[in-house]
Amino acid sequence: MKKIEFSKDEKAEIVSRIRAYFDRELDPIGALPAEFLLDFFAEETGPYFYNRGLRDAQAALLKRMEDLAKDIHLLERESKTSGA
Repeated sequence: MKKIEFSKDEKAEIVSRIRAYFDRELDPIGALPAEFLLDFFAEETGPYFYNRGLRDAQAALLKRMEDLAKDIHLLERESKTSGA
């Protein structure tokens, strides 16, 4: 699987949120340790979140396909000769 990477702006926003969390809930943390923490979580837990997102997307797509199949079935018309 390809490594999960963030743009410079995304990374800055996430690091800012990590630092705010630490300021609020724990002890203040610098930008560099927050960035290392982000990299750690992206590498170690990112694949779990990514795979869950893929499974959720697949389930949503399958549900829509089932709904579409039902809608198509409702549009079918009975043939006079075949009874189907």
